[in-house]
Amino acid sequence: MKVTKTHLPGVLLITPKVFGDQRGFFMETWEQQRYARIGLPAQFVQDNLSFSEYGVLRGLHFQNPHAQGKLVSVLQGSVFDVAVDIRQGSPYFGQWVGVTLSADNKQQLYVPEGFAHGFCVTSKNALFSYKCTDFYYPEGEGSVIWNDPDIGIEWPVDNPSLAAKDQAGVKLKDIDNHHLPRYLSTS
Repeated sequence: MKVTKTHLPGVLLITPKVFGDQRGFFMETWEQQRYARIGLPAQFVQDNLSFSEYGVLRGLHFQNPHAQGKLVSVLQGSVFDVAVDIRQGSPYFGQWVGVTLSADNKQQLYVPEGFAHGFCVTSKNALFSYKCTDFYYPEGEGSVIWNDPDIGIEWPVDNPSLAAKDQAGVKLKDIDNHHLPRYLSTS
């Protein structure tokens, strides 16, 4: 397994080992001890699947309280996947990282707690998988608007298809501080 650190500490791009031959391939998508060695939590409590058509953008979602870390991957198709640091007091507050995840590259992205997350489908359709470190708590749910100019995400689609809750997302600077997670320095 290859682990690539992004410019946002804690956000990791993971390329699992894939064993393939003329019959197909085999890969481990999660193995607790190996992933713990690279700093991922030992316990995920919920797995989710999302199926979407080209141009669907889901996000930028977060929960506070009950922040969720997410290990995400694509089982079919491809997406542009984004993590945004929304932790109050973080030196990286409002910064984002985006990667292309696909069934072909088989990569995973780990999005730690305290980050908003979203993705946009770049293929005809996509089957998106994610493991979460906490349960879904609708009362703690929040949404940063996908095209917040202060964040400046370079999405691959100009006019994405959005759910009503994503259309109603707000700029990061307009979210009440009590609704945002806090940055806890490790130094």
